[in-house]
Amino acid sequence: MYCDYCGRCRSSGDCHVIKCYRLVCLKIVKNKSTADMSSLPFISGCLSTSLWLRYGFLIEDTSLILVNTVGSTLFFSYVVTFYLYSVRRGTVLQQFMLCLFVLSMVLLYIHKTKSDEEARSHLGLICASVTIMFFAAPLASLFHVIRIKSADSLPYHLILATFVVCLQWFAYGMMLNDKFIQVPNFIGCIFSALQLSLFIIYPNPKDKKEMTSVV
Repeated sequence: MYCDYCGRCRSSGDCHVIKCYRLVCLKIVKNKSTADMSSLPFISGCLSTSLWLRYGFLIEDTSLILVNTVGSTLFFSYVVTFYLYSVRRGTVLQQFMLCLFVLSMVLLYIHKTKSDEEARSHLGLICASVTIMFFAAPLASLFHVIRIKSADSLPYHLILATFVVCLQWFAYGMMLNDKFIQVPNFIGCIFSALQLSLFIIYPNPKDKKEMTSVV
């Protein structure tokens, strides 16, 4: 019962993260350009949720199946939106085709694996690796933030939501005693905390002015 409750909390948290990506897409549509934004977080998110969906069916976990069914569908629509407004469509298409190739190969391999335990172990390892890549994707923009000494380009609410959701998934993985869920989400917490620290190191100049005026 407690696991079911945590699963529902985790589902709610994931929906909030996906909603944050939706806001990013709406901003892209409004500006009619992706500017210098990377497509990797969207594409790796699409791959990650698709693989976790298959893993959810393997271990028969309702929370994983529900969250990643919705997640994979929405991430696909976000990738399409990003492609339509991207200034580097060729790169986006290449990355997406690579994503489809990897997904197809993994699903084919799992389908041909005779042992359920072996399939679970191998797919879990792949899911964990892709999830770590998904969490690490935004780190590419950290060098830009450090160079210009401003965190304005970072999506604060998305990073904060990711941090909270990683904590929830980590706790859920502990209850299931599933290291493939525990490890990547623990690393995700660290990556998200690192990004959040930049908002303290390089605060928004407007926020600084407001704080000064209050004092």
